[in-house]
Amino acid sequence: MTSSAVRRALGKAHGAVPDPVTVFDDGIPAVANLDPELLGALRRAAGDAADDGVEFFVNGGWRSPEYQERLLHEAVSKYGSEAEAARWVATPETSAHVSGDAVDIGRSEARAWLSEHGARYGLCQIYRNEPWHYELRPEAIDGDRPPMYADPTHDPRMRRRPGRA
Repeated sequence: MTSSAVRRALGKAHGAVPDPVTVFDDGIPAVANLDPELLGALRRAAGDAADDGVEFFVNGGWRSPEYQERLLHEAVSKYGSEAEAARWVATPETSAHVSGDAVDIGRSEARAWLSEHGARYGLCQIYRNEPWHYELRPEAIDGDRPPMYADPTHDPRMRRRPGRA
């Protein structure tokens, strides 16, 4: 199933993101269901970025477990194996998107701005292969940035929990 078919099948209520969506679009569940602290940091950063002529768009935010599962199946189909797909898409049990703790930022200008200024807000890129994926790490505000993993397969949080498929 293509990405557009997945979005149509599950829709906005499950976390699909129509284009364009800003971090201020409260009517979109992918934005509205983000962790409140993450959303607050994103909005503060977006306000300051706007002063520099940069607008933040969300390509992915909160997702339902069903939507995450569909994205994972799509990635396995695209990349040819579960192992390769795991470099790009987490399981519903391990995904920071399902818990509302991750956001994918669109447009290269916004990603460049966050790369330079995001730590001031606790917003950190977590995976080297996903320059769009940001999570809240408040300790980064004081200069204690978290490790950046090569990809999700190197992140200990992505290991399947015992008893899970």
